[in-house]
Amino acid sequence: SRKANVVLETRQLAMKIFEDYTVSWYWIIIGLVIAMVASFIFIVLLRFLAGIMVWVMIVMVILVLGYGIFHCYMEYAKLKGEAGSDVSLKDLGFQTDLRVYLHLRQTWLAFMIILCIVEVVIILLLIFLRKRILIAIALIKEASRAVGHIMMSLLFPLCTFFLLCLCITYWASTAVFLSTSNEAVYKVFNETACQFSGQTCQPETFNTSNVTKLCPDAQCLFAFYGGETAYHKYLIVLQFFNVFMFFWLANFVIALGQVTLAGAFASYYWAFKKPDDMPAFPLFSAFGRALRYHTGSLAFGSLILAIVQVIRVTLEYLDHRLKAADNRFAKFLLSCLKCCFWCLEKFIKFLNRNAYIMIAVYGTNFCTSARNAFFLLMRNIIRVAVLDKVTDFLFFLGKLLIVGSVGILAFFFFTQRIKLVQDTAPPLNYYWVPILTVIVGSYLIAHGFFSVYGMCVDTLFLCFLEDLERNDGSAEKPYFMSPNLKKLLKKTNKGQPDA
Repeated sequence: SRKANVVLETRQLAMKIFEDYTVSWYWIIIGLVIAMVASFIFIVLLRFLAGIMVWVMIVMVILVLGYGIFHCYMEYAKLKGEAGSDVSLKDLGFQTDLRVYLHLRQTWLAFMIILCIVEVVIILLLIFLRKRILIAIALIKEASRAVGHIMMSLLFPLCTFFLLCLCITYWASTAVFLSTSNEAVYKVFNETACQFSGQTCQPETFNTSNVTKLCPDAQCLFAFYGGETAYHKYLIVLQFFNVFMFFWLANFVIALGQVTLAGAFASYYWAFKKPDDMPAFPLFSAFGRALRYHTGSLAFGSLILAIVQVIRVTLEYLDHRLKAADNRFAKFLLSCLKCCFWCLEKFIKFLNRNAYIMIAVYGTNFCTSARNAFFLLMRNIIRVAVLDKVTDFLFFLGKLLIVGSVGILAFFFFTQRIKLVQDTAPPLNYYWVPILTVIVGSYLIAHGFFSVYGMCVDTLFLCFLEDLERNDGSAEKPYFMSPNLKKLLKKTNKGQPDA
């Protein structure tokens, strides 16, 4: 009866949630449209506000650290002369109540020294990396211009999402087919004690067998799918291969999206007169080139990543099976392997992403592109680190701003706290249902927009590095970078007017 009550309550909860969706779906779509518009506006505004946001944040960090140093000094001075405040941390030892350490002068002195070191390191980094920070900001602004000229790129993640849905559907349908392709096994089930309980049976002949005579309440019911043929014995291998193919196809679809976006944005950078020298439909041209010339390279890069991901899934499966075992060495070894393959997967994703950009730019094979991209980035490792952190900060700020503002707006609307539209908000059983839907949807939309923008930044950055190494500003080898970047680097095109 308890299980029946749980099922009934779950069903009632699901019905109420469904009712909330039926009366609020229109407003949920409006909230998601607002998130889409806000994401687009944020990307456009980065052209004008990227530098301001980065420098304001840097100044804020310096000021916060400065206030932390001042606060630590004031606490250190305030404890002077108080009983027990001069006890050293070594003499005090470890205490479970951490508040005890706040009454020691040595604690605040240590905090102050640490904050001073961090402050000095940040200021020195700013002094020596200021030019690279300016280059990163200029590239982000240039990426905003590129996205503005190739507006269709913002909708391209929908194509990738649709293809990923097809991959998931293929994997799920194949997995279900394999799971149910065995022979149906039936067993004897009964409520009272019976010697035949749990034995296999045949539904066609069960009613005429001795089992029903000896156990009147026994039933021949379906238990599971099984079999003894070679096909049934190796079915787990087929399921494993199905999982592998899912990873391979999903990674191929993602790679196709990345190389298409990279090709479109590279056509923007290598146009001497922007946007006049760009192709008429850069996104469709890049997509066609990827399908016609680069499917082998994309499949090979996806294969390497799929192998690593399958190994990670296998390690997770082994870890799950060994949880009951009391073998500490095996658990330690598995943990080390899981950590190593996690790092390897992250590195391969990073390498593949940049290799696809080089494929889109030069049309070389995967191995050549991966090698060239890796060594190009290693020769400019400081620029890579600075650009990565600056873009990460801007994307985090953008997602926080969009999701937070749309989520707060949805909260005030669905809880009927906005007087102007108080009567418009629909009556709900659980107001958190549409609010959470809007928040999650807003995050996915913002992530989709910023993934395109991030690919644009990475593509322009690699093109910028190639431009610096391959060209010298002469009439035969002019620079293709924007005038702002040339001004920052004090580069000029001799004998040719800038774009």
